[in-house]
Amino acid sequence: MGVGLVASIETINTTSVLVPATATILEVLDETPDVKTFRVQIDDEQARENFKQKPGQVAELSVFGAGESVISITSSPTQTDYLEFSIKRVGVVTDAIHTLTSGDKIGIRGPYGNGFPVENWKGKNLIIIGGGIGLAPVRSVLNYAIDNRSDYGHIALFYGARTPQDLVFKWEYGRWSQVKDAEVHLTVDCGDDTWKDNVGVVGAIVKQVNPSPENAIALTCGPPIMIKFVLQDLFGMNFTPEQIYTTLEGKMQCCVGLCGRCNIGSKYICKDGPVFSLAELNEIHGDF
Repeated sequence: MGVGLVASIETINTTSVLVPATATILEVLDETPDVKTFRVQIDDEQARENFKQKPGQVAELSVFGAGESVISITSSPTQTDYLEFSIKRVGVVTDAIHTLTSGDKIGIRGPYGNGFPVENWKGKNLIIIGGGIGLAPVRSVLNYAIDNRSDYGHIALFYGARTPQDLVFKWEYGRWSQVKDAEVHLTVDCGDDTWKDNVGVVGAIVKQVNPSPENAIALTCGPPIMIKFVLQDLFGMNFTPEQIYTTLEGKMQCCVGLCGRCNIGSKYICKDGPVFSLAELNEIHGDF
C-alpha cells in the first residue's frame, strides 16, 4: 500500500484492513547506533481498545509519504499504556521512522499473525535465545511470562550480539535478572575494556549452561546463521522439534494474505504464522 497517496486518514473508511490508524509517538529510546525503540499510542480510543495483541504478533507501521514496514510488537500485552516497536535501520521506511521523534504521527495497522502459543506453555520452563535485534520479537514473550510469573516455570534468557554497543534493551537486564527463578546470560562476539560478561557466540553459552529439555519450550530468533547452530545445540541437548519455536515475520509484507509474497510451500507466513514450531517447519516444503 502506498501510504503517500493517502491525503487524510481521518476522512477514509478505517474499517478497511489495509488502511492504517493514526498514532502518536510518545517516546523514543536509543538502543544502539542503528536501533531505536518507539513507544506509540493509537490516537482513536476505540481503535486503541480494539488493538489486542498476543506475544509474537506484528504490526504494519507507515510513515506518510515513505511507505510501510512489518515490525514486531516488542511490548507485552500486559503493557496497556502504549505499544513498543524496536526498529533497526535497514531501508527506506525504517530510515524514515528513525527520523521521527516524540509527538510525531505514524500509521499503524494490525495486529497480525498467530503469535506464540503462551497459553499452551503454562507450567513449562521457558528458554529464550536471541541474537542482535532478534531479541525484539521474543521480548514480548519474556515480559509476558514475567508479568504472569506464577503461570510459568523457570525462565532462562540467552542473548548475544556482535559487540557491547549492539546489545538492545540494556535498561531491562537488571530487572530481568531479579525475577524469581530466572536467569540472564549475556554474551558478545567481541568484548572491550568495559565488558565484564561472556565473550563468544550465544550457542556456546547455551551449551555451557546446558538447560534441560524436560517440561521445557525453547524460543529462538536472530540471524539465520545463529539459528542454524543454536538448533544443532538444542538437538544435542535432546530438545525435540515440537519443543522449539521461532518466528519468520521478516518475510511478511501485506500481512493479510493478498500479496502472496510470504508463502513457503503451502503456507502463508502472514496467515499461518509467523510463529512456527520446528516440527511445523520441517513439514513445509520450501526455503524458509
